[in-house]
Amino acid sequence: MMAPGTLGSDLETTPARSYDVPTMPLPSITWQDVQQMPDDGNRYEAIEGDLYMTPAPTPRHQTLLLRLYDALAALLRERHGGVLLVAPVGVEFPSTGEGVQPDLLFVSDERRRIIRDTSVRGAPDLVVEILSPSTASHDRGIKLELYERQGVREYWIVDPDEHVVDVWRFGEEPAHERFTETLPVKLGTERVGEIDLQAVFAPNF
Repeated sequence: MMAPGTLGSDLETTPARSYDVPTMPLPSITWQDVQQMPDDGNRYEAIEGDLYMTPAPTPRHQTLLLRLYDALAALLRERHGGVLLVAPVGVEFPSTGEGVQPDLLFVSDERRRIIRDTSVRGAPDLVVEILSPSTASHDRGIKLELYERQGVREYWIVDPDEHVVDVWRFGEEPAHERFTETLPVKLGTERVGEIDLQAVFAPNF
């Protein structure tokens, strides 16, 4: 008679298979995977195979976004320079499977072909990101590198706390400038006007 809790000696047992979890390769996340994420008010992005989530924006964030959009749109309407789009809109980089959802972007007539029915497929001329406590290091680090690597011509980082805009221009002569009072706006090398940053950063109410 077998003792309780034991198996008979005539039964073979298979040792449990072990997994080395820390070294197991994780699946690479692509923009196509992001399209399957729930519509829960958050923004999801795929960069270098990793998934990033940005919480729903605050009223302050949205106020700055709309003020920047209005200021840019007024300048661009006079020049008929291209298409200005505001979040949420996807920007896909097909060659690497990456994709993001910037706060604001501009596509010149020269690059208009990258605008599709469901997303922008390729590098916009201008990308704008408004910092929040949860995204600041992300926007200043991995996204900065992404936009330079993918051929975005100009990247604005808007800091609501410091009331400054950092402008990164990529290409043959990369440059970085910081603006606190007025922000020059260019189409290529042509200056088309400027934005009053004191008005943009004014209190909401």
